[in-house]
Amino acid sequence: MTPPLITLEEHFFSASVPSDLQESYSEQFKHVNGIYDKLCDIGETRLRDMDAGRVSLQVVSHAPGLYDPAACRAANDQLAAAINAEEVRAGGSTGKSRFAGFAVAPMGHPDEAAAELRRAMTELGFVGALVDNHSNGKFFDGPEYDVWWAAAEELGAPVYLHPNFPGDDLAPRYKGNFSDAAALSMGSSGLGWHTETALHLLRLFASGLFDRRPGLKIIIGHMGETIPFMLQRIQALSRRWGDFRRDFKTVYDENVWITTSGVWSVDPLRCILANTRIDHILYSVDYPFQRNEVGLEWITELEESGLVNEEQLNAIAYGNAEKLLGIRAPKGV
Repeated sequence: MTPPLITLEEHFFSASVPSDLQESYSEQFKHVNGIYDKLCDIGETRLRDMDAGRVSLQVVSHAPGLYDPAACRAANDQLAAAINAEEVRAGGSTGKSRFAGFAVAPMGHPDEAAAELRRAMTELGFVGALVDNHSNGKFFDGPEYDVWWAAAEELGAPVYLHPNFPGDDLAPRYKGNFSDAAALSMGSSGLGWHTETALHLLRLFASGLFDRRPGLKIIIGHMGETIPFMLQRIQALSRRWGDFRRDFKTVYDENVWITTSGVWSVDPLRCILANTRIDHILYSVDYPFQRNEVGLEWITELEESGLVNEEQLNAIAYGNAEKLLGIRAPKGV
């Protein structure tokens, strides 16, 4: 029997989305039917699609690419209003509401990003943040970002590092003797998104961030963005990177959670189950870029595969998200 499902890499477009950001998603708009309308909806259409994939609760976040501080604040306000409206629809009870929120933050402005995270957590009731993996090629391992990481640790806010389109310095490296569409895909969901997010996590470790901020909670998607597959090699070679109080594998075990978003095969999970704590694996879909029904098919395949027992399946499906985010899957959905 399908357990309750909580998903947490699920996106929307706010009214603040600039036209150039919409252009970045041209390939997705071309290949995924009705995706723009679904991105703009945080109501009936989204709930209907959740029902189709038996998703009990969706943690909603803004799609990547929003940089302006005012636009980020407006997007968070819009999402908070939609969550509040869903609570009203559910009878005014957070125990029955089917939406929760991850904050978007203007990561090119670390001080303002930290302030927005505090506002979203303390005033809007969000449960963490989902932020772009870089700000036009700049990662978040520099000292200017300590204000951001300090806020995240103090608030106990899980930070989902979500892939972003290649920065201006990297985008040309994906171009070659093939179409621009192929280059755009390779630089994004075809490969680049995942390896660059893995690189970011390694940079954070090498910078000593997890020694300075041992309470951080980092989430990465897409079956761990290649890191579980490379984990033994990273563990061995990262010993050369500095003198750290905890090695990479310990940080991975204690500070990093991974989601299944958008990777619909149980094969990667065979690797993950061998080297990743079961309580750090979270189900997600990547809606509306992926269909909830496809995720449900994957859950069914996992249940039938024999790779996990019922307790482990329930943990991946909803239990681990409840513990990490302090949320509850609504009853009777």
